[in-house]
Amino acid sequence: MSAKLRARQLVVGVVGAGRVGAVIGAALAAAGHDVVATAAVSTASRERARRLLPQAAVLPADEVARAATDLLLLSVPDDALRSVVAGLSATGALSPRTVVAHTSGAHGLVVLGEVNGLALHPAMTFTGTDADLARLPGIAWGVTARDRVFAARLVTELGGIPEWIAEQARPTYHAALAHGANHLVTLVNEAADLLRAAGVQRPEVVLSPLLHAALDNALAMGDAALTGPVSRGDAGTVRKHLDHLTPESAPAYLALARRTAERAVAAGRLRPQDAILLLDVLSTVGSPA
Repeated sequence: MSAKLRARQLVVGVVGAGRVGAVIGAALAAAGHDVVATAAVSTASRERARRLLPQAAVLPADEVARAATDLLLLSVPDDALRSVVAGLSATGALSPRTVVAHTSGAHGLVVLGEVNGLALHPAMTFTGTDADLARLPGIAWGVTARDRVFAARLVTELGGIPEWIAEQARPTYHAALAHGANHLVTLVNEAADLLRAAGVQRPEVVLSPLLHAALDNALAMGDAALTGPVSRGDAGTVRKHLDHLTPESAPAYLALARRTAERAVAAGRLRPQDAILLLDVLSTVGSPA
């Protein structure tokens, strides 16, 4: 990558005007780059491209790649990325001077084959709206790149902080984010459903201060932030919870309670002798007869 390319405005194309691609494309445009084309197949993607990338022509993916003379952003599903790269390469749409950046958290450089590129994954959840642009400044980006100078320049221009992830660590990195963010959404909604079942009219009012405090404490204090019946070894309370949960909710509660107990013991939050009855409940409930 030449110093000249690092310093000047880039001509950019975006393949995949989904929630992530359209927003990052808009952020690159806001940073002064020329986003000239995007591939948007679905009605929702076309509408998103119209709102967030009004200056970009909506074209087939191979034409977007040819138009993107400096940087091609691929924001497609993880499992489709390899075939998209192979297809664009097979058609001759990728110029050797074009840098291909993909937004997959799970993949690094291997998925690109011989193509010159980098993995550029924003550690953020996206809605595909203008509101996402305000969330980008200050976030971390999981980056795997041969040219770290160019990669760091892009992340910095987007207001982010590069977090360098080794190729072999990409799946672990991505699992951590998915486990934390995606499963958090499921956990919050499970808790809200249970509160509704208990007669609470507005579960979000009950949960919001509790969950915000728990998240802040966990990020600041680690396992020392743990409270509740598991950290106290209250086996009877946990057993009562399991007796009253729905068949759909009980397995997830049980799995998380077991892991919480393990972490509580390891962190010294729960003494092993106080955990005996609790661990007995957690090892017998839900076990095959």
